[in-house]
Amino acid sequence: MKKKYRGWLITALVLNILAILGYGIYYYKDRLPSEIRLITGEEEKFSFLLPFSAKIEGDSVGVLEVNREPLEKGSITIDLSDTITMRAAETTNATMEMRLFGILPLKKVQISAITPQSVVVGGGAIGIHVETDGVLVLGTTSVTGEDKMTYEPAENRLKSGDYIIKADQKTIDNKEDLMQILKESDGTEIHFTVRRGRENIGVAVTPVRTADGSYKIGTWIRDDTQGIGTLTYITQEGRYGALGHGITDVDTGVLLEVGSGNAYDAEIIRVVKGQPGEPGELSGVIHRSEEERLGTVTKNTAQGIFGQVKKDCSMMKNGTTMEIGLKQDVKKGKASIMCEINGTVGCYEIQIEQVDYSNRNHAKGLVIKITDPQLIELTGGIVQGMSGSPIIQNGKLIGAVTHVFIRDSTKGYGTFIENMLEN
Repeated sequence: MKKKYRGWLITALVLNILAILGYGIYYYKDRLPSEIRLITGEEEKFSFLLPFSAKIEGDSVGVLEVNREPLEKGSITIDLSDTITMRAAETTNATMEMRLFGILPLKKVQISAITPQSVVVGGGAIGIHVETDGVLVLGTTSVTGEDKMTYEPAENRLKSGDYIIKADQKTIDNKEDLMQILKESDGTEIHFTVRRGRENIGVAVTPVRTADGSYKIGTWIRDDTQGIGTLTYITQEGRYGALGHGITDVDTGVLLEVGSGNAYDAEIIRVVKGQPGEPGELSGVIHRSEEERLGTVTKNTAQGIFGQVKKDCSMMKNGTTMEIGLKQDVKKGKASIMCEINGTVGCYEIQIEQVDYSNRNHAKGLVIKITDPQLIELTGGIVQGMSGSPIIQNGKLIGAVTHVFIRDSTKGYGTFIENMLEN
């Protein structure tokens, strides 16, 4: 019995050690970012404070310096528990592989060097109107036929989040296209091409004739949406980024797939202050005229909306040009945001409370707190419509506001500016 008991203890001890080791590896891997960017010509310092070694390999000889030692053919092994310096003479790419005991590979980090970049900082309110790429299905419902019977023609065929892109081989761009197809069907089966996730599938649905003589398939659909947000930046080439997060459908939570769209000048006419449990909002008017159109909307991603401004865009002409700051430039402490509340773009003080250099969630790399008394008096903190407000620290554009904390409207999340510039 003593031998068995001793064996159980040893087994339990080994399992505990393995569990602690596994958790420790997972925890430390998560602290290391998946990608590191450098500005060419500038020396960057990194303090990962991780009890591991790493091997760095590059694709260009002598371009990248690590701890002031040129990366020649082969590789350089570094200690992640020490402060590391990196400098790239020109644009290049390299790979850093974190290793356990210097042997077992745990995580690969991509290193890239980019040229210094300056952008026009935004902060102005913009109105966004986008049309989906196809018709978005919000859900299905029942239909009462002319015989007074209840039918569900689209049940288990069409799903919430589907995009109807074709019907009987005819392209569907909007609700009107779909309604015309139903009208012409005369109750015969319609073969839809539906984009579900990343796949295109075929779905057959037979419309039901209703008492008024129209044909229905029992679906709720949407083909456009609009709202107000904040412009973050405009590049020297006229490409812009805004919002810091994607536009999702309010009913399905699906990231809208944009077919076309435009950004317009917007006028803030009312501010609903944020309160605990109730996020506030900026209400405004979107001036949807060609004169007030700022540019196109070409992409809607998890990092924001993106497009091209017009050549005569006033925000580009009148904005302030500023260098961008990368993740490693961001520090806890004082910073500021720029946003439009009362007709003009103002600069308001904030505090950066947390920085997640691992960049696990692109929309939540920063935790910020509004400290400016004037902004708190005007809005209660962060409100809907301020998404995309530029975050500035030490004279550099380092990020954008993305979300507000429901329980504390003075706090919210931000994204690193490099996440938006990827798009």
